[in-house]
Amino acid sequence: MRIKLSYGKEGLDIHLSDNLNVTAVESKHVRALENQAETVRDALRHPIAAKPLKDSVKSSDKVAIVFNDITRPTPYKIILPVLLDEIEHVPDNHIILLNATGTHRPNTEAELREILGDAILRRFRIIQNDALDSGSHTFAGTTENGNEIRLHRQYVESDMRILTGFIEPHFFTGFSGGGKACMPGLALLETILRNHSVKNLDNAKATWGITDGNPVWEEITEAASIVQPTFLLNVTLNRDKQITGVFAGDLKESHRRGCIFAMRNAMIPVKEPCDIVISCNSGYPLDLNLYQSIKGISAAAQIVKQDGSIIMAADCWDGIPEHGEYAGLLLEAESPERLLQRIRAPGFSAQDMWQAQIQALILQKANVYFYSNNLSDEQITGAMLRPCHSIEATVDKLIQEYGQDVTICILLEGPQSIPYIDNARR
Repeated sequence: MRIKLSYGKEGLDIHLSDNLNVTAVESKHVRALENQAETVRDALRHPIAAKPLKDSVKSSDKVAIVFNDITRPTPYKIILPVLLDEIEHVPDNHIILLNATGTHRPNTEAELREILGDAILRRFRIIQNDALDSGSHTFAGTTENGNEIRLHRQYVESDMRILTGFIEPHFFTGFSGGGKACMPGLALLETILRNHSVKNLDNAKATWGITDGNPVWEEITEAASIVQPTFLLNVTLNRDKQITGVFAGDLKESHRRGCIFAMRNAMIPVKEPCDIVISCNSGYPLDLNLYQSIKGISAAAQIVKQDGSIIMAADCWDGIPEHGEYAGLLLEAESPERLLQRIRAPGFSAQDMWQAQIQALILQKANVYFYSNNLSDEQITGAMLRPCHSIEATVDKLIQEYGQDVTICILLEGPQSIPYIDNARR
């Protein structure tokens, strides 16, 4: 059988024997909206539990529009021109575009051009969040759990804040979109560290598709609600990254409805755990580095047997990456157990520890083989993973280990379709 994984810009073809017990998982294909731009316009004019955007913004207002970085495929060339047209009564010099990088690196000019297009890049002031620059952030308030929320000063000092993004299941916040554009998107590192804490990520509800009772998500929403007024514009996408739904208006209610829509199409039941799960990270731009690819590995971990194997394919044109502390945390660890011991030590705190924590937990459950044209064997083994030069050859090797009756599941789209064991989740 021939199977195409979402990998980089072109995809990756793999060929497996027709005699194998293989299950392929992909999200229910939802047709793109017939007129995506006009549906966005209609949502802005008839929002959920809010006034129309045009009526919510005065011409004298300073407006902050928050957009995703290159690690997210939000179709800004469709949605931003419509959004800006709805607030055309606001002068350009009253509008800033804030890039919600969170703890990620700044986007290059070429990446910003790819995200926004030349016209918008030339027309507006673009500011990128730097989570390490305390001078560019200001205190916004304190959550019930005592987290001091420090957000980008330009965002807090604006009169109207418009959060944008797309909604899909997320491996520890439950879903993307919503308040994530604000926090961690525009937050100071210390604020993010407290939210992405070991205690919060160890909570059983900090996982795919769960927001209610999820301590990470609930604090994100609380943090985003501290500074008002806020207007949300989120979309859902199909496997071709086309818009399938638009959810605009009130932060909480719009996002809730978007999550229900995304859940119905992206969460896929599987009858029983498998010996081998082959996964990816949904292709470009989502599989830009190993850090982001933990999402695809986590999706596979939901249905792999204890002591089973995950084969992960990700392009990783951005490397491990070099920025942040993720690579260092992995290199300095002798084993997943020692990594968890270090992260869970009282008082320990480091950027990217959340990604390392989740990876270590997965490695305690399964072996992870990693296929990438852009990572060396040394980089892969340094990250406590096993190099894979051929997915087919690795499957053949594992059949020798597990036997001919091996069960295999393939996540064709990676974390855009999240499997769960039927009747074991809810």
